[in-house]
Formats: sequence, C-alpha cells, structure tokens
Amino acid sequence: MTAEDPVKRVDENILKHSHDADAALKAFEGYEGQTLELTEETRKRLLRKIDLHLMPILCVVYGLNYLDKTTLSYASIMGLKLPPSGNKLHSGIGISGSEYSWLSSMFYFGYIAWEYPTSQLLQRLPLGKYSAFNIIIWGLVLSCFAAVEDYAGAIAIRFFLGVFEAAVTPGFALFTSQWYTRKEQGLRTSIWFSFNGFAQIFGGLLAYGIAVGSRKYGTSLEPWKIVFLTTGLLTSAVGIVFLWIVPDSQLNCRWLSKEDRVLAIERIRVNGQGVGNKHFKFYQLKEALLDPLSWAFFFFALIADIPNGGISNFFSQLIVGFGYTPEESLLYGTPGGAVEIVALIICGWAGDKYGYRILIGMSGLLLSMLGMILIVALPLSNNSGRLAGYYLTQASPTAFVALLSLISSNVAGYTKKTTVAAMYLIGYCAGNIIGPQTFKPEHAPRYVPAEITIIVCWGVCLGILGFIHVLCARRNTKKEEIRGEEGYVKLENQEWLDLTDVENPEFVYTL
Repeated sequence: MTAEDPVKRVDENILKHSHDADAALKAFEGYEGQTLELTEETRKRLLRKIDLHLMPILCVVYGLNYLDKTTLSYASIMGLKLPPSGNKLHSGIGISGSEYSWLSSMFYFGYIAWEYPTSQLLQRLPLGKYSAFNIIIWGLVLSCFAAVEDYAGAIAIRFFLGVFEAAVTPGFALFTSQWYTRKEQGLRTSIWFSFNGFAQIFGGLLAYGIAVGSRKYGTSLEPWKIVFLTTGLLTSAVGIVFLWIVPDSQLNCRWLSKEDRVLAIERIRVNGQGVGNKHFKFYQLKEALLDPLSWAFFFFALIADIPNGGISNFFSQLIVGFGYTPEESLLYGTPGGAVEIVALIICGWAGDKYGYRILIGMSGLLLSMLGMILIVALPLSNNSGRLAGYYLTQASPTAFVALLSLISSNVAGYTKKTTVAAMYLIGYCAGNIIGPQTFKPEHAPRYVPAEITIIVCWGVCLGILGFIHVLCARRNTKKEEIRGEEGYVKLENQEWLDLTDVENPEFVYTL
C-alpha cells in the first residue's frame, strides 16, 4: 500500500494502536453514552474566549521571533560591521561582506540542526511549557549579542539563537490545529504570522530611534548593542507571560472551566486530529517520509526561502543601494511590513471563506515577482520605483503561510504532523542558509544575479503549489468514493484515534 493510496484498513490500525489513542479521549471519560451538543451560541462563546486568550500572545511572540532573527540586518548598518575603535558610536566587531553573509546563515544552521529533535520534544513534553522555555532562553541568548567582541562570538550567538527559535513555528502550528477548526485555521495562522510585518515596522522604528538618539545625544553603549539588549530582554519578559497564559492543551487550561474544556475539545472533533499524543509511532514516521505531499511541502519551503533568506538579511542594504542613507533605510523599510500584514490577512480571510487557500496564496507570489522585476528592470536613478518594487516583494509570505496552515489542516496523526512540520522547516532553514549566499559583495549595490535567482525561485514555487492543489483534490475524490461504498461504517470516536490523514477515510483535505 503506497502513501498515494488513501485506502487503508482502519479497523486493523485500531486493533494495533487503540491503546495509544489521542489525549482527547481522556476528557470524555465519564461521558460514555452521552451526546454532547454544541449550540451555535456556545461555539461562538468558546471561540471568543480562545481568541481573546491565545491570539494576542501568539501574535506578539511570533512578531518577536521575526524581529530577533532580523535584528542583525539593522545592526549591520548601525556599526556592527565596523572595526573596533575607541569611539563608542563607531565601533563594531570588524567583519567583511562574506563574513556577514555567513553570520546571517548561521542562525539557520542552528535551526536546522535542532528542528527534528525539537519537533519530537514538542510532541513528548508539555507543549505550552516547552514553548515558553524556548522563548525565554532565546531572548536571553539574543541579549548576549551585546557582549560580543569578535566574529567567533557572533557566530556562536547566531547558532544558538537558531536552536531555541526552532520550536516556535512548529509549536504554533500545533497550537493552531489543537484549538481551532480547519475552517478557522487559515485566518488564524495568517494573523499570527502577519506579525512578522508588525515586527518589521516596530523594528525599523526602534532602530531608527536608537540610531538618531545615539547620534544626537551619545550613549555609553554602541547603538547596535542597545538594539540587541532591548529586543532580547523584551522577548524573555514576553516568554514569562506566555508561560502563564498558554496551556499545554484544553485538558489543563486554567482559563476554561471543567465543562468548557470538554466542549472546547468537542468543538474541534470535526478536524479528525485530536489535541495531542505523546506516543511516537514509527508507521506514521514512515508514512510521512513516503508521502509525496510531505516532499512537496519540503521542496516548496526550500525553494521559497532562498528569496526570503536573502531579502530578510539584506533589505536594509538593498534600500541603501537604491540611493538612500543608512538611517533612511531603517525608516523606509517599515512600509514593507504593512504590505505583508495586509496581504496575509486578506489571503487568510479569503482562503477560509472561499476554501481555496493554495490558489489564493499564489496571488502574493505573483505580486512579489512583479516587485522584483521592477527592482531588476528599473535604472538606479529611479529610487522611488525600485523602493516600491521592494514593498511588493513583501507579499511573498502568503503562499508559505497557506502551506503552513495546511500542515495544521491537512496532516493528521500526531507523529506524522510533527514530522512533516519538521521537514517543512528544515526546507525553510536550508533555503534561508542558501539565500544570503546569493548576495555577493562584488554584485553590490544592484545584486542583479541574486534578484534574478529570486524571480526564478518564485516561479518554481507556483508550479509546486499547483501540484499540491491537484494532489489534495484527487485524494478527496478517492475518499468520497470509499465513504460511498456499500457496507462502509464510520467507527465510534474515530476522530480521537490518532489516525493519519491517509489512513482515515473520513479525513477531508482543505484546498
């Protein structure tokens, strides 16, 4: 039986794996024989309460996740790259252009090295507490960058920053699938991911304020060190708040009553995925590695994040190359964050409303390709036109987020889900490692070869998205045929048996 074939003997898997079903079954102990009915009013009340408690903290943390790894870009034009000197305002660690590229990539070496182990820890350890631990520690690691005196120290900080940030995106994908129905997941994922854009706005304004204030009034610390201290300590403080607010699951949620905990789990029964399972299942790992859908996710992340790795680490230097001063580049980079926010929220809302997340997510890639073509084609003298092109490139995350939300919606089986999330983010890391290397110092200030590479990558990604859409649609058709066969019977509590998307005939893929 291949991973392409969605037909499996579900009853055999129940006999083999019923002893390690989803944790959601524990919530229904004592309710045997009773039918839990959720009124529309109760559903809306629970959703409001979940949104109120979870979404603000998820959004803030994800924004800090982006800000903390891209603080290096601001620091690069605030004195970090300068050689050490006695002048506090003009003293850095003395690195070359190629060393800066490797420093940018080193974050993702740490990320990729720890991604699969951390995905397993997310499954086996309490989800909320383990996530909070990583947030607090990565904030402290980032703040230590202010004490760095040489290139070796900077490399070490960037590596361990990647190690501790590796838990955030897969963890948040699990939180989203754990608390929200499939029809709600696309918009919620887009909302918390859109805080990358808010972080870009906040980070640019923060760095600009520090740079201007340091120049006018002087400081006892170099401006780039102040940026690292501020963002790092802020992250650790938010991590402590996260620890208090975010539970491991509905089962130990302090802001839900005992009755509401059960209802909150019942609310997501339609997902067919449960709330968590701490048992590692080898057959689910094998299925993940043999499933062409998993590899489509991986290759999309790999190719899509070559542009992301380059742009996110070089956007300040790109804007300087458009003819603006370093201080102006800090300020003029912020509207790009607004473009990302608007694109993500519109595509997330439209994807959930109309049911075509993948196709709608493609629109952001098309807009980004147009923006990069403007940067390449317009002459150096057209500063405003090339800057507008950069702003359009910030719509590119729409497709990445669409697929990230589909890991929540379209991958079932807890071991399989954590494995596919790890594969997706390993691809993400590899792309981000490659991306900065395409920006060669000798190609400054235009970086045309890197910009052409970005356009080609986005074109390939459009093809991968089309393949994923067709594959999911075909699988839905086959599953519908299975459910229509004579003698087919849906098993009791099938949603809580921790079955994979492939082996569960009741599972319907979101497009």
